[in-house]
Parts: sequence; C-alpha cells; structure tokens
Amino acid sequence: MLTINQYVKASSLEEAYELNQKRSNVVLGGMLWLKMQKRNVGTAIDLSGLGLDNIEETESELRIGAMVTLRQVELHQGLNALTQGAARESVRHIVGVQFRNMATVGGSVFGRYGFSDVLTFLMAAGAEVELYKRGRLSVEEFAYLPYDNDILTYVIVPKKPMRAAYLSQRNTKTDFPALACCVVQTEEEVRCVIGARPMKAVCLRDERGLLADGITGESAEAFGAYVSETVETGSNLRGSAQYRKIIAGVLAKRALLQIAQMDESEQEGRN
Repeated sequence: MLTINQYVKASSLEEAYELNQKRSNVVLGGMLWLKMQKRNVGTAIDLSGLGLDNIEETESELRIGAMVTLRQVELHQGLNALTQGAARESVRHIVGVQFRNMATVGGSVFGRYGFSDVLTFLMAAGAEVELYKRGRLSVEEFAYLPYDNDILTYVIVPKKPMRAAYLSQRNTKTDFPALACCVVQTEEEVRCVIGARPMKAVCLRDERGLLADGITGESAEAFGAYVSETVETGSNLRGSAQYRKIIAGVLAKRALLQIAQMDESEQEGRN
C-alpha cells in the first residue's frame, strides 16, 4: 500500500528540487507505477503546474516536457513525421488509451525501467534529457547513471534526418514487451537499441561494417545475426534469455528491412 503524508504542488523547479533532496520525498509523474509500490512517502511533489506538459518544436529539436503524456507522444504529428511513426509505435501497445492519458514521459524515462518501450525508442532516436541541475546529456548515458535526486525537466529529440522503425514482441497485446527493438539510420550511423531484454535498453552499432554498402536482404540478415550473437539477455516469466537472443536478431532484421522499404518508396515517389 502507498501512503502519502503530505502533498505539494511545486510553484517552481527550485522548490521541487529542494523538496526532492529528502530521501522519503518523491516526484509524482502520472503516478501509475508509484501507486503499485508498498511505500511510505513523506512529501509527494507535483510538477503539473510548471508548464512541462507541452511538446515544443523549434527548427533544430523537439522539446518534450516531463509531464507530457504518452498519449501526446502517440498523437504528435511533428514527432511522428520525423520518426516515420516510430514514436507512435513505441507507445501504442502500452496498456490502453486511459493509461497513456496519464503516464508521463518524465516518469517513463527517469525510472529507467528494464521493460520501457519509451526508453528504447528515445535512445535509438539519439535523444537527450535535460536535468534541472546537471543539464543536458544523452539518454544513452543517462540510462546507466546511478539514481539521484535531480529533476528531469525535458527530453529533447534532435530534428535530424533519420529513418526509424520500432518493433516489439509481446505475449499478449497490452502486456509488457518480451523484447523491444528500435533501429534508426542517420547520415552518420545505424543505431539498433534492444530493450526489455529484460534489463535496461542497450544500443548496438554496426561495428563490423555489415551495413556499409547499404541495407539489403543479405546485410540485414547479417546484422540480425550479429545482434543475436552480441546482445546480452536474461530470463523472466515472459521469456528465456535464449528466446530473447533469437527474437532480437529477428526484430533487428525486420526493422532494417522496413527502413529499406521506406527508401524504396521515396525513390519511387520521386520517379
């Protein structure tokens, strides 16, 4: 059972930060995972009055406030146009619309959950987090930092040309993923992020140059085999470590072929 002794709607980030320095206090996101814990909370800190519930779009980036809901991500035209729908695909299987109307990006990212579809997508997209005291750093780096009492304010997705594909394997439609995979191709590299393995998401790159000459059926097959061979996985009630290794390779291959299909479709459109 969750017990909250005091509730404070923060009037500033500084107030929220100061309150959060006490170990027994906690920042509320959508409070969907928090309420499932057996915990005695001293002060529950609400960030909903700080203007962090919007997605701001500039010429160079999309700034996603910590209090933005997963449903907002699912429906945001700019974010989904940039990622060819991968943003929407990464959240649309999460429980149901009612849940996604409450769950927040900040809660999903700061928690750094091993089952997180959101973390998997954002890491592949090359996103950064903005922390009140520490400033900006990549999601890839942030995911493996020790937990602290800083306040996550924004998640920033760079508006760089990319091809993205998100796939997941679920035992039932709205369950946690047994494995998640997001592949993003940019001008510089191909990033393949494997999440729900069931540890935190991890980013794999084409260190062997398997995709150096482009994405073909053969190169996608080879890269999928590399992912299966390389990724570290574990076992839980949703699948064994060996099952996850096999699925990781299959999803990586399929995501690459989706990206290749996007390029073919664009070429046909130009012709």
